[in-house]
Amino acid sequence: MTRPDLKGISLKSLETFEVMARTGSLSDAAEEMGLSVPAASQQLRNLSLALGVELIDTRRRPVGLTPAGRLFLKRVEAALDALRLGQKDLNRLNLSGISALGLGVIDDFENDLTPKLAARLAEALSDCKFRLQTGASHSLLNMLAKRNLDMILCAAPNSAPADVIAHPILRDPYILALPKSHPFDGSFSDVQGLAFLGRDPAQVMAQHIDDYLAGSGVTVSRRFEIDSNQSISAMVAAGIGYTITTPLSLMRGERFADGIDTYPLPKPALPRQIMLYCSDDWAGPIPHEMASLIRDLAQKLFITPALVRMPWLGSEFCTLPAHLPAG
Repeated sequence: MTRPDLKGISLKSLETFEVMARTGSLSDAAEEMGLSVPAASQQLRNLSLALGVELIDTRRRPVGLTPAGRLFLKRVEAALDALRLGQKDLNRLNLSGISALGLGVIDDFENDLTPKLAARLAEALSDCKFRLQTGASHSLLNMLAKRNLDMILCAAPNSAPADVIAHPILRDPYILALPKSHPFDGSFSDVQGLAFLGRDPAQVMAQHIDDYLAGSGVTVSRRFEIDSNQSISAMVAAGIGYTITTPLSLMRGERFADGIDTYPLPKPALPRQIMLYCSDDWAGPIPHEMASLIRDLAQKLFITPALVRMPWLGSEFCTLPAHLPAG
């Protein structure tokens, strides 16, 4: 495969082009880039010469882009965004002084986020013994309590664990999942002919859902208690029953999505919160930096695609601020 010839294309010229396209003004672009107007103009001229096409339509006021310029701008924005994220990622997580780290990650992240996070940590932990454990939230919480793990990424339980530091990651609302095209007008009476697909009672999600059903006065069959999100999604898609789940859990069984319709719950429920918990001897900057990295990955891998599929979620499915408000 022939490599493109990038001779004559500099990072400064690309940044100047991006700013000029955004501001529509050569003088504004020059000021933002810390250049003189002639120097900014030369950067743009060099870029056009290197590419062999005119990027700027100087006949327009304010200055606009040619069709080639508009096409190139999309590539420039994507490339600069990638460079900025890469720089932010490399500068963010300095684990060079750590000799050992035990991290637990909830099953919901196993297919997508965990491999990317593990790869990033493996790079940063070149001289560190690194242990990664995946599992259900209640199992990870138990391992953290026994100090068998240093940090865990999991669902927050009904009562906060003792002697740990919490870093908020994700708000994950509870939703209803029904077999495709099953009639539903917004009431639990519409699903009475379907089996309720429940979860392992030890799971944090199962406890939240039980509290919700009891508070809503809804009685369901306890025929099914399942510990696998993917199995539940498969059974919903097969028309066996319905379930209460979350966008994050549902997306783990993405291959079954075409057989499932999702809706808001008839009565709103308190959302599940995904947290990064660490033992109290990890009070330095590293957990904050790791939480920030995980939020970025969650936004890209889960929230953005989920909102394309379920736009009615709106702001309910979102990353959480680093510090939750009191109460």
